Amino acid sequence: MTSHINKVQKLVPLVVALTFAGSAAWAEITSKEALGEALYFDTNLSLNRTQSCASCHDPNYGFVDPRETDAGRAVSLGDDGASFGDRNAPTASYARFSPRFHQREDGAYVGGQFWDGRADDLAGQAGGPPLNPGEMAMPDTAAVLERLLQDPTYVAAFPALYGDDVLEDADRAYVALADSIAAFESTEVFAPFDSKYDRFLRGEVELSRDEELGRLLFFSQQFTNCNQCHQLKTSAIDPGETFSNYEYHNIGTPVNVAVRGQNGVGVDHVDQGLLANPAVTDVAQAGKFKVPTLRNVAVTGPYMHNGVFADLRTVVLFYNKYNSKSAKRQVNPETGQTWAAPEVAETLSMDILTDGPALEDERIDALVAFMKTLTDQRYEHLLE
Repeated sequence: MTSHINKVQKLVPLVVALTFAGSAAWAEITSKEALGEALYFDTNLSLNRTQSCASCHDPNYGFVDPRETDAGRAVSLGDDGASFGDRNAPTASYARFSPRFHQREDGAYVGGQFWDGRADDLAGQAGGPPLNPGEMAMPDTAAVLERLLQDPTYVAAFPALYGDDVLEDADRAYVALADSIAAFESTEVFAPFDSKYDRFLRGEVELSRDEELGRLLFFSQQFTNCNQCHQLKTSAIDPGETFSNYEYHNIGTPVNVAVRGQNGVGVDHVDQGLLANPAVTDVAQAGKFKVPTLRNVAVTGPYMHNGVFADLRTVVLFYNKYNSKSAKRQVNPETGQTWAAPEVAETLSMDILTDGPALEDERIDALVAFMKTLTDQRYEHLLE
């Protein structure tokens, strides 16, 4: 790994303390990764100069949005200080391992970025927020280029890395911007593989009784159905496991009524999930969302595509309701009410959701304990 990446790894824990403001912190930028880092933290790339990539994907909080708003932390607040999204900002950690969006021979859609895969890759994702009116709200690529030209560091770096005339065309400059942010997001900063689980695989630490039980349950096809969606590698001890198969499924997530009350979308609106992807027209894909990585899952709540559940244990109980006949398992512990109905009921992945036995409290707690071991070392202080 390059000396630049080592420098970035040392920088990341200090981002909040130093209130990093963008490229002004760099005397010279000599790599695409370094340029991407500067852009990632640059609030000048939003209309009111209040928001950067790091606002919604904060490196000090597992690359999710830690800001408390009138909508809680379920969805993010836009640059205008008033707009709320309708989906939770997923973690950017380990995002580079999601394959390009494509359809397999069996018809299943896989990969991409965003909850609906509408961006093929990291660069496609990086190019979305600056021009999104509900996020960074820049009106067009020409306005972004104007901001870039205001910074002499960028004026020097872009031509050096992307060609002498790159800043003479707004669209070309924007492609370069997205590419460099993707380069930064492809570094070890976003995927260090240094959690307790990784250290366990390397023989450096031992798991507790609950953590080990959770690990065995997680990878068992007899006692849980977790690994049907959250295991990519064929081996249960593969050191490169990202805990997602990057497929799309409808698991019956209910509407986040509290969010809809803040963002003005209304409870009658239906988030079509994968069907909202312009590349997908099959109505059977409605309500399906990409399976997220479980890396850092214990510190990147709230959960589901709309942040409807606050606690990780609630998520496990939600899945368990499909297999349990117990009356208490049909109650959402966060509301004290029966689990709300799915937003889209017609396309539920029932074959996967019901493939497994009901779990008692000990095993539910063990699964949560195991998922906590997937927390990168620098975020372990965020665990309860």
